[in-house]
Amino acid sequence: MSSIVSLADRINALEESATLGMTKKARELAAQGHKVISLSVGEPDFKTPKHICDAAKKAIDDGFHGYSPVAGYPDLRKAIADKLKRDNNIEWNPENIVVSTGAKHSLANVISTLVNPGEEVIIFAPYWVSYSEMVKLAEGTSVIIDGAFDNNFKVTPEQFEAAITPKTKLVMFASPNNPTGSVYTEAELRAIGAIVAKHPNIFVMADEIYEYINFTDAGHFSIGSIPEIKDQVITVNGVAKGHAMTGWRIGFIAAAKWIADGVEKLQGQVTSGTNSIAQKAATVAFNGTLEEAYKMKEAYLRRRDLVVGLLREIEGFKVNMPDGAFYAFPDVSYYFGKSDGTTTIKDSDDFSMWILADAFVATVAGTSFGAPNCVRISTAAADEQLIEACERIKTSVAKLK
Repeated sequence: MSSIVSLADRINALEESATLGMTKKARELAAQGHKVISLSVGEPDFKTPKHICDAAKKAIDDGFHGYSPVAGYPDLRKAIADKLKRDNNIEWNPENIVVSTGAKHSLANVISTLVNPGEEVIIFAPYWVSYSEMVKLAEGTSVIIDGAFDNNFKVTPEQFEAAITPKTKLVMFASPNNPTGSVYTEAELRAIGAIVAKHPNIFVMADEIYEYINFTDAGHFSIGSIPEIKDQVITVNGVAKGHAMTGWRIGFIAAAKWIADGVEKLQGQVTSGTNSIAQKAATVAFNGTLEEAYKMKEAYLRRRDLVVGLLREIEGFKVNMPDGAFYAFPDVSYYFGKSDGTTTIKDSDDFSMWILADAFVATVAGTSFGAPNCVRISTAAADEQLIEACERIKTSVAKLK
């Protein structure tokens, strides 16, 4: 019996994560001796701040070596509740918080907890690659709405309202957005919220993992702070991006207690409580200063300006101006149908693979983000690497005729 036949249908139906897949290919080329510049993974290139690492060391010395409560340590849940009130104008008690193994785990928990087979989940595109696959695992139906390039890849309230059907259960989006860096304004989110308020059986999952990497003058606005829809919004966040703690794997949800209870029930049967030492470190991250986070944001802003400027010098590239996160997301469809004499570029998957093979620069095709004309380029790298990567790409695409 073949392995494909033996695997469960739900696993056979899943797509491999495009970001992780490209990172794997880049590592393979690097192992062969090629000087690969990997701009595919969404990971800060900064170290976790020292005061957070010191808290983890203290937790080890203090003996936090056992199982933790399923929903997280009480002091961490309180720190998150305090952070939400301070930074987001969202008032939830610790019992409304569930801590999980990364924000990715939090997203999957909520979808599995809320979505029944056949129910629809509206996803604002471009979207992070795992959204639709998580919906697929829950046997829900993804309804993708495309944000136009001319609107900085943002979905309009009118588009959202037109997509609602009697089967709609959930709408999900990220702001700041991965992969586009787009940020929804307070006015835009209030307009979306007004639509949600008319549909009490529809829930919103707001992915705010890039909250602290926001370049707008107005700053971050949380849709969960709108009183009329507070009980319908699930806010998802964590420490990975803003605190440079990707490997610590701490995320959380904040939601109405019945939703939090459902997530805790699911998590209790699947993973139980997350890493005890990482939780103690995250408590200090949420309670402590944001000085390091703001320093990182300034670096990302400088890199954004650098990379967008360089990409706009490349013939045929259409590049929006990201308002947050650490990505550039150029439209490269100008090169579809062009060839270097051996390879013809048919789509962004071909373009991304060809750039890796010809320029040894790893990007991620926009197909898996719901934007097949684009590629995602991480700007979470040293300036010299970013400059060299853009030069390599510019040299390579000049071969396409």
